[in-house]
Amino acid sequence: MTVSLGVVLPTTLPSWSDGQDVRALLDLAVTAESLGFSSVWVGDTLLRPVVEPLTVLSAVAAVTRRVGLGTATLLPSLRRPVQTASALASLDRLSGGRLTVAVGAGFPRRSEREYAISEVPWERRFARLDETVGLWRSLWAGRRVEFGSPPEQVPPVLPPFRPAGPAVWLGGASPSALERAGRLYDGWLPYPPSASTYASGLQAVRAGGRDVTPALFVTVLITPDGSAALDAYVRAAYGMPLSVVSTIQLLVAGPAGHVRSVLGEFVTAGARHLVIRIAALDFETQRAQLELLTEAVPGRY
Repeated sequence: MTVSLGVVLPTTLPSWSDGQDVRALLDLAVTAESLGFSSVWVGDTLLRPVVEPLTVLSAVAAVTRRVGLGTATLLPSLRRPVQTASALASLDRLSGGRLTVAVGAGFPRRSEREYAISEVPWERRFARLDETVGLWRSLWAGRRVEFGSPPEQVPPVLPPFRPAGPAVWLGGASPSALERAGRLYDGWLPYPPSASTYASGLQAVRAGGRDVTPALFVTVLITPDGSAALDAYVRAAYGMPLSVVSTIQLLVAGPAGHVRSVLGEFVTAGARHLVIRIAALDFETQRAQLELLTEAVPGRY
């Protein structure tokens, strides 16, 4: 089975806090492309200092030629919908059609603060997300739409590189997300902690009838001392211990053989695009892990 491998660039604090040049992100992207990774991804948050995701991807587009570009995941409710449609279409065109947009509605408690900062109601967040993606697709297709209150005619944005625009994936694994991913989206990007949960979720997504790309978001660290190193990363990233975060999302650490074995279970369950976040807090370790990952997680299982 052929599997595509992507890597998440470390765009948030504390990854570049200790005097590290944030432009090293571009070097990591170039290294990932040279090592054969199929895609590079960026996250999105207002809760920590972050290098703005679409800005990062625009810079990466300028220094790479082949590697795909993705958001994992973008929170559309934190942005104005029409301007975001234009920005994404521009990025897709500038990159030669290499953009994939994974989106999400956020998480209770944690993301409610982001919505408040953005002056967006937390209620109806799922419906608002689907409506926003529908607006993007209409504008990318060159259709005039009505938007706002009172409604205004919005002219089409700059056409993206591909006629239908970038593929839009949905992040999430709630029953509602599974149903909507299979009915409205081009891909599914969850991070369930078990392969059996992934398999049952993918079955529900496929019941929607669309040809959806089955992806997986996973945090990985190849190291002899798996749990201790991973716990340090999780505490820095979330302020919570590994014992709590591991019940929510997939985190894998240990020798290369162990990492390959665990990811292989998810490939068997149906995952075909692995979006790998490296559990490291500095650029040098990130770069070293990229090379280890190419050996531990090959593109075929």
